[in-house]
Amino acid sequence: MTGDINQPRDLRETELRDPSRELEPGQQIIPHVLFLKLLVGGLAVAMVLGLAVIAVVMWLQLRTPPLPQLPATISLPEGQTAEAVTFGRNLLAVVTDAGEILVYNRDGSLQQRVTLDQPAQ
Repeated sequence: MTGDINQPRDLRETELRDPSRELEPGQQIIPHVLFLKLLVGGLAVAMVLGLAVIAVVMWLQLRTPPLPQLPATISLPEGQTAEAVTFGRNLLAVVTDAGEILVYNRDGSLQQRVTLDQPAQ
């Protein structure tokens, strides 16, 4: 660092680029740099695997379950309309506006009729 103080200095050439830190052919990489390089690579692999796991879990959870086979037709008693419908493995239940639960088999035939007590209004 000899020379006039008033001369502009290029910091890249003098202070930041230290020739003693450059690797000569046959020299080894600094251990800390190698550790950081392996750490970054490992974290990248972990991130990719994590995204793959998230994608698989979402795919498994968001699949729609198959609907059970429903009968082709169901006949409700005359004058009644369905308010709610639910189905199990081997049956279909319909709640009507008259306060009845109608239970049907898989073939659509009425298996059971349950009348609900209506509260006084």
